[in-house]
Amino acid sequence: MTGGPLGLRTGSYGSLQQQNGFSNYQSTPVLVRKSSKLLLSSSREKEKLRPLLCRFFGRRKVAMLLLVFLALLVFVFGSFTVNKENVNLSITHHIENFIAVGEETSFNSRTFPGMKKNSSRSDTSSDLFLRHHQRHFHPKLSTIRVPGKTHPSFHHCEKFAFPPPPPANPKRIGPRPCPVCYLPVEQAVDMMPSFPSVSPVVQNLTYMHDENPTSTELFGGSEFGGYPTLKQREDSFDIKESMTVHCGFVKGSKPGYQTGFDIDEADLKELEQFHEVIVASAIFGNYDIVQQPKNVSDLARKNVPFYMFIDEETETYLKNSSVLESGNRIGLWRIIVVHNIPYNDSRRNGKIPKLLLHRIFPNVRYSIWIDGKLELVVDPYQILERFLWRENATFAISRHYRRYDVFEEAEANKAAGKYTNASIDKQIEFYRKEGLKPYSKAKLPITSDVPEGCAIIREHIPITNLFTCLWFNEVDRFTSRDQLSFSMVRDKIMAKADWNINMFEDCERRNFVIQTYHRDVLEQMPPPPPAVRLFKPVSMRENIVRTPIGKKASTRRGRERKSGSKRHRKVNAGGRYNNSF
Repeated sequence: MTGGPLGLRTGSYGSLQQQNGFSNYQSTPVLVRKSSKLLLSSSREKEKLRPLLCRFFGRRKVAMLLLVFLALLVFVFGSFTVNKENVNLSITHHIENFIAVGEETSFNSRTFPGMKKNSSRSDTSSDLFLRHHQRHFHPKLSTIRVPGKTHPSFHHCEKFAFPPPPPANPKRIGPRPCPVCYLPVEQAVDMMPSFPSVSPVVQNLTYMHDENPTSTELFGGSEFGGYPTLKQREDSFDIKESMTVHCGFVKGSKPGYQTGFDIDEADLKELEQFHEVIVASAIFGNYDIVQQPKNVSDLARKNVPFYMFIDEETETYLKNSSVLESGNRIGLWRIIVVHNIPYNDSRRNGKIPKLLLHRIFPNVRYSIWIDGKLELVVDPYQILERFLWRENATFAISRHYRRYDVFEEAEANKAAGKYTNASIDKQIEFYRKEGLKPYSKAKLPITSDVPEGCAIIREHIPITNLFTCLWFNEVDRFTSRDQLSFSMVRDKIMAKADWNINMFEDCERRNFVIQTYHRDVLEQMPPPPPAVRLFKPVSMRENIVRTPIGKKASTRRGRERKSGSKRHRKVNAGGRYNNSF
């Protein structure tokens, strides 16, 4: 029965050879099938072999061999996965080096996102997710020179690199801090520039003053912001050498005096003093708990003032709780009480000192802003050296740990109820008509459009002052969610001036500040249970009889009861067991 098909197949091959001009002398190999008897005999031999193996090795040994085989398979698969990750990492590092060739500034060539597939969009921000723990090296820090300073040829953090990412832990999800290399405080202070940085394009920046601001448009901001029109808003993005823009405090002779957001005269004199570095924060609406800075050097305690802005509601609470010390101080914080706050929204009031510090502190070179819910745990000089001076930057802010597309951030704000959905939609639609697009790789070397704005590190020069003024005007006109307006203002300024922002990784921000919960969340949390070790009563302890496996329980206790003997421990009323309860 097998001869027919083989003959036909041989004939077909022969016909092909004849058509191609070959002779039919070469014989086609014939496939020989094993007979059913041979197959049956081989299966019987296998069946005889199994009991022999089981007798020779034993069932347990066979099981162990199988486990060893499975372990080898897992090891081979794991090594393949590691090699695949190494290949992806090398590709990402190649992309970073490729982009760094065309960049002269170190803060643009430092980290760039790898590519990650997303089923919903192909060219959106989800394709450019930046892994926080990917390994990357700093540029040649020994080549960075600060004007007016002499530096050693070797930088302490020149060879610093992120360690490999920690193993996955399902019990610990979400963002985590990552290692950051800081210089010692004395060396960080030596890295401070002797002269202010050069401000690109903008050299003279003045601010709008109007004692009677009036609203001429339906959505034109507030009285505190001066109701800038859309035409004035458009003109403010025309970057020139000399500019006059709206920047809050439009009323009164100076910021903090009869402007709404009023500050006592004694405090105003303090705020007008010259300082190289300040740290500022704010709590409005009794929304947070004052967090004391840690790990602050004696040099910073002496030279860097810490200012905390609060409203009257928060002041009342602090006084009633006996937290506010004499001299308006809480630890390192100098408390500045603000009167006549301009907004009903406490979060919007907090944006005034956050974005307009240069107006409140007219004679300050560098500032570090942290939200009221944050606890500073690194010395201010070390933070400035790491994120400004080392990177030759004038403005630094961390990018969001998860989102870097404004449209995704808007949807997340709506889902979390951060603001009314209609207001968020109106703001995003306004930006869309102005040309806002989802984040894509075309924006590189810009790595994100969404900041984590709870910490801002900046040098007070005209270009950074202009940026925060225009950023505040967007917050004043639209929603108080400053993450939504950040990239629009940044991109408009970058289109006219050779200026950029150091957007570092969020895990690095979590290294120098610890994020706590707001007061309302903390008050709703149940108190932790007291750590008290309870002891069982004596009667319960002695009734527990442990019997070894394979042995019968001892009947000695029963015999003792029959004989009338009692072996109970006598415990006094003041014994340690009673005290434990």
